[in-house]
Amino acid sequence: MDFPIQPGAGDLPKVVLTAPDGARAEVYLHGAQVTSWRPAGDGDDRLFLSARSAFRHDAAIRGGIPVSFPQFAGQGPLANHGFARVLTWSLVWARAQADGSAGACFRLADSDTTRRLWPHPFSLELVVRLSGRSLDVALAVSNVGSEDFAFTAALHSYLRVRDIASTTVRGLHGAHYFDKVGGDHDCLEAAAELLIAGQVDRIYRTAPHDLEVREHDRAMGIRASGFPDTVVWNPGAEAGASLADLGSGEERTMLCVEAAAATTPVALLAGASWRGSQRLTAQ
Repeated sequence: MDFPIQPGAGDLPKVVLTAPDGARAEVYLHGAQVTSWRPAGDGDDRLFLSARSAFRHDAAIRGGIPVSFPQFAGQGPLANHGFARVLTWSLVWARAQADGSAGACFRLADSDTTRRLWPHPFSLELVVRLSGRSLDVALAVSNVGSEDFAFTAALHSYLRVRDIASTTVRGLHGAHYFDKVGGDHDCLEAAAELLIAGQVDRIYRTAPHDLEVREHDRAMGIRASGFPDTVVWNPGAEAGASLADLGSGEERTMLCVEAAAATTPVALLAGASWRGSQRLTAQ
């Protein structure tokens, strides 16, 4: 069974993936961005999407899983998080799989628009698969040019939580991180469970690949592969109020735990490819 392209918010095209077991996800061609994921047997959307998200061709969508490429955050001369999240990707395929999962593949190639911003030939593929209680998102970057290039990237996952004040992250104990709020470049995570209190913006270097976000009655397992870093972000009330596309108080119901290659750029030789992925498992 193939899943057709259909109109979404703001008339932006999207694909709705439904697995035989009832797991469901929505992916917009704008940014190849997953904006909704409901695991099988779960009535709640486990991804955060702001009520004020802009669904326009010239704006990023606030929530879901944006793709940061070829620049993470403001770490370079490009616009924040690069251009991949605000460009229209092509749909390669979207269908049910023989193993009972549902999936889709999206592609973005360099163009006159991207080369004016970043002068490198490239090809990106994003594959989304869902089944049961898990969602897998994999990003592949190919250097299709004759010269080497370097990039930073992330799967900027926004998780929906019921109350950020009672949400913790497990698995980061002992990891070193850059505290972007305090400006300290070499902190050591001493907490067995990271409690999110106020604004948090940290890049954990060579972080453990298996993490868990705990709430009082549920959890989210997070497994990264290929991405060496993990970013934990919540704007807090004051900074959140300054974001035009984030509703009042919405920062209390979201937490970003991002698989990232942010600390050290990935050096990609001409003709070479790189792949990173993140699996979310609702518990």
